[in-house]
Formats: sequence, structure tokens, C-alpha cells
Amino acid sequence: MLLRQRIGASFAGAWLIGNAETLVVGITDAAQADAVRSAGAKPLLVTHSEQRLNAIKAVLDGASSKATRQVAGWYVDGASNSVVVIAHTLAAGEEFAAASGAEPEAIRVVVSNESPEPLYDVRGGDAYYINNRIRCSIGFSVVGGFVTAGHCGSAGSTTAGHNNVSQGTVQGSSFPGNDYGWVRVNSSWTPRGVVNNYAGGTVAVAGSQEASIGASVCRSGSTTGWRCGTIQAKNQTVNYAAGPVYGMTRTSACAEGGDSGGSFISGNHAQGVTSGGSGNCTSGGTTFFQPVNEILSVYRLTLVTSGGGGGSTFSLVGAGSSKCIDAASASQADGTMLIIYTCHGGTNQRWTQTAADELRIYNNTKCMDAGASQQGTQVTINSCNGSNSQKWTLNANGTISNVQSARCLDVNGGSTANNAAVIVWSCHGGSNQVWSRQP
Repeated sequence: MLLRQRIGASFAGAWLIGNAETLVVGITDAAQADAVRSAGAKPLLVTHSEQRLNAIKAVLDGASSKATRQVAGWYVDGASNSVVVIAHTLAAGEEFAAASGAEPEAIRVVVSNESPEPLYDVRGGDAYYINNRIRCSIGFSVVGGFVTAGHCGSAGSTTAGHNNVSQGTVQGSSFPGNDYGWVRVNSSWTPRGVVNNYAGGTVAVAGSQEASIGASVCRSGSTTGWRCGTIQAKNQTVNYAAGPVYGMTRTSACAEGGDSGGSFISGNHAQGVTSGGSGNCTSGGTTFFQPVNEILSVYRLTLVTSGGGGGSTFSLVGAGSSKCIDAASASQADGTMLIIYTCHGGTNQRWTQTAADELRIYNNTKCMDAGASQQGTQVTINSCNGSNSQKWTLNANGTISNVQSARCLDVNGGSTANNAAVIVWSCHGGSNQVWSRQP
């Protein structure tokens, strides 16, 4: 910033006010006011220079070991011309400031319940642990979590990540017969549309188009890393000791214990999750994977792609009406009512689900919104604002429940007619509350 250089030691920070229309520049020397005005900014005479505030923050940084968990952090705030210490209580903040030895007159304690925690990425092929005992590998990120092998853990099992940080809970699992499951992760984990290539990088996941027999395929897992081969057969029945598993894809890529659940990918398209096999990665062997598209369909999950969010768009089709949830009159205005209407694939019927559990429409510019929590409230679209009234859970039984009210998407009166209103109602699982995602 040229103005900072021009003002020199008197500079005390710069910030915008008035809907970002006015630039304010703090100065400790009134003689610099004209220089600020000539640059088109508004001068503000303050006590402490930016250099001094940064020096005070550096003292706090050097004393960080004295900060208890009741102290959430500290930073230089130009607008208040102070170093802000964020703490759960005034006493905790003041005690830390005093223990640090920093100049107290420039320190301001702000009381907040902030408790920052590091956030971790969910990546295909990374290790995770079930009930603090069994190690498996992540398959692919989906909105809200990840898919993996069913034999890794039963519904209700808890998981921890590769770093042993609490991660989530198994929401559904099937083995034998099938070998698939999925884990819903907690707020410390963010699903990413990538697979660990165990060479210091990742491979982007662009979709889940099924590869043909003979196609090359690579597998990522926490025991043997990145291994490749070809697809040899599809729809194989694998007769495990626990019982047969049907519909497996056979490959020449090797795997070993702990690789279970990990990613099979062809190019940039997700193929499946590692189930089992024979042999090892020293002598070679055969490995089977559970196709990923079946898992997504069974649990009504949405693959997270490298672009983030929820990947491809889909229509929401009612089980009772065979009609789609539709933004009335193709309007994009806030407050537009949602109705059911004959499916036609238009943009006013195409949805995505984001990692924040929003259902978005019109190129992700508007969110499905339950508005109030009362029974029978009309569902609309509105500009996305992150509120719980705009967050939805796609349940395994086909219902879609609102996070704020816990009520389900419902067609008013059970009507199957075009233009029938979509509302929220107490969940009962009737056909007017059951929806399927259609590509």
C-alpha cells in the first residue's frame, strides 16, 4: 500500500466503512492528515501505530503457552486501535494478557464463546478407524460424509480419522450380500472431491461414469497406497467366509488388509470401494470392488466432485405423483413457491445438494427454504443465507427433512395434480413425502 509507505511510522491501519464506500486510515501524527485526504481516504487520529500494535501482538504470540483453552485467539484491530484478545470470560483474557507481559493499555478483551478447532479434509484412500479398533480406508466423499465398505463397521459405529480425531458415525451398512456403507462426518471434517494418490498429491473426482471391462483402474488405500490394474469382469459373486456378496467388479489391482473401503477410480471417475480379494501387493493378486453408483442410489447420496458442493444436478421426483419439485412459473425471485409439476428437466426443476446440506437451484444461486417451522408452511426458494431453514437431510427412507423444524417435504393434501403446493409437515413416510433423485 503506497499510502502506508508515504505515512511511515505514523500509519495505524486502514479499513472500509459505510458499505465499503469509504476508506479510513488511522494515523498517530495529525500532520499526515492532508496526505490521507489527498489519496481519497478519511484520516482518523489514534494513539497507537500499526507498528506498535504488531509489536504487542508479537509479545502475546511469544507467550502463547500461557493461554488456556478459555482464550480463543488474538489479533490487531485497526478500527478500535487495539490488540483484541478473544476469551470465554473477561478474567481469562485479562489473566493471559497480564501473564504475557505485553503493554496493557493497547489490549482489549472481547468475550466470546468461540472454541476454534482445526478442520480436516475427507479424501478417498485415507485411513480411518472404526470404534477405535479396526482400520479401513475412505472410498469417496459424498455430501455430509463418505462411502466405504460395509464390512468395515455396522450402523452406529463411531469413526476416527487418520489422525485419530473424532470423525463421524456409520449411518448405514450392508454385508454380506452387498459390501457397502456410509459415514456421516462431524463439523471437524470437510468432504473433498479428491483421492489420495500416495505420491504427495491427489486425483480429482469429476463424476462416477462407469468404466468398461478392460479399462485401466487404480486403487487408493491406507495400507498399500496407490495400485493400478484393469477391470476384468463385472457382476461377479464373491463367496466370502461370511457369505456371498453379489454384483462385484473384478480387477487385477492388488490390495491388502486395511485397504478395504478405499477408492477405485478410472481416470477422474469414481468406480467403487474396495471389498476384498486374494493375493497381495508383493506377489500380485485379484481385488474386487463394490460399484459406487449402487451405493449412491441405495442411500440417496450425492458424490462430491473436485469442484466442491454436490456434483451433478438432479430432479426430485415424488413417489406418489411421479412429478418433480418445481419453482413455480420458472421464477428466480425470492419467495417463489415450490410446487409439483410434470417433469421436464428445466432449470427450475434441477437441484444440487451442497456440503452444507442446502438444496440449491438455478446454478446454485437460490436455496430451498422452509421459512417458518409451523406445520403446513409453504416451501419457497430464497437467496442462500446459511440458516437451518435452508438445510435439508435426505433420509434413507426417501423423505427429506428440514434441519430447523425436523418436518418433511410434503405435497399439500397428498395431491398428485400439477401446481400442488410443496409444504413441510410432520414426517410420516407416506407416498406424498417420499422423493427420489433422478439424473
